[in-house]
Amino acid sequence: METEPSPSTIYFDGSCPLCRAEIAAYQRVDETGACRFVDVSDPAVSVPEGLTRDQALRRFHVRAGDGRLLSGAAAFVEVWSRLPQWRWAARIASWPGMLTVLEAGYRLFLPVRPLLSRLFGRALRLMSSMAWARRA
Repeated sequence: METEPSPSTIYFDGSCPLCRAEIAAYQRVDETGACRFVDVSDPAVSVPEGLTRDQALRRFHVRAGDGRLLSGAAAFVEVWSRLPQWRWAARIASWPGMLTVLEAGYRLFLPVRPLLSRLFGRALRLMSSMAWARRA
């Protein structure tokens, strides 16, 4: 009899609107509880051993069900492999050299993440205010 793997724990920056939107997408499809979600922007939340709060806020981290602490592209692939609707992305990431390409892309994204997050947050606020105005 096969045992259920332990859930993977996703450490994310809940103060980042872009990050929150991505995590919400994962939460919507996580029907089996394959992932636990931990907002490390909350000072009351403790970060796992081997990771500082600053590191967790600057880069995506996941504690895999087997205990490995992953970051960057490898962390995303772990999440994708746990969610049936995202397994196609995990399969593509397993192609030779693809994880290196994904990590390079993630490293290019990190410096612009604050700007993109601010723009995304403003767009969400604008859409919300427009929806509110239509209801009034």
